[in-house]
Amino acid sequence: MSALLSARSLTRLHGPEKGCQDVSFDLHPGEVLGIVGESGSGKSTLLNVLAGRALPDCGSVAYRDADGQMISLYEASEAGRRTLLRTQWGYVEQNPRDGLRMGVSAGANIGERLMAQGVRHYGRLRQAGKDWLAQVEIDPDRIDDTPRTFSGGMQQRLQIARNLVSKPQLLFMDEPTGGLDVSVQAHLLDLLRGIVRDLQLAVVIVTHDLAVARLLADRLMVMRRSRVVEVGLTDQILDDPQHAYSQLLVSSVLQP
Repeated sequence: MSALLSARSLTRLHGPEKGCQDVSFDLHPGEVLGIVGESGSGKSTLLNVLAGRALPDCGSVAYRDADGQMISLYEASEAGRRTLLRTQWGYVEQNPRDGLRMGVSAGANIGERLMAQGVRHYGRLRQAGKDWLAQVEIDPDRIDDTPRTFSGGMQQRLQIARNLVSKPQLLFMDEPTGGLDVSVQAHLLDLLRGIVRDLQLAVVIVTHDLAVARLLADRLMVMRRSRVVEVGLTDQILDDPQHAYSQLLVSSVLQP
């Protein structure tokens, strides 16, 4: 199967061991890649570089567009990369307030993504809003309410609906359950797992929570001090980590 995204020798440094260094991998359609590691390991830097929201010091990212052509991400203009994130890709922020327009309605938040694809019919936009609210388990009657009237868990579900209404090929997620209480996290994870499976989404998810990684990711990339120290199938790494840091990371979670 041809790769959807190919990263080669990606490096972006903020200091000797801050950022990401020499990262290479392929992501295939329908695959969920988890990036794990402690705070400051470089996970979020790598995610932003992969999504084209930050440029690397060196290295390349190529992606397969909707027409099946491999395109160099960094040869596109900044406006082109922004358009890509609004149409063929999606990006779910850790804090939903950073990924939503808090002053407009839930329906408008969802509809904006379709408008970026050229949809202008009001009835179609509104129906899509209601359909996606229902899909993320928010009452469709709240379509005209603003996100600031929603709970944190509802805001995160709305942000997911906003990203997925355009049927992207690839979704980036930065600590999507961060800041939510345990019961809300569990509900959100169950919802996410079902949507990812049903839509056969390719996903790159950054998380410090290995339980989230086990539930969602097919493959894990373990980062420490800006470098990837281990890559493998999720169950293999979590059940039998080979690198000393991966062993420490797993054991620290398993200890009472």
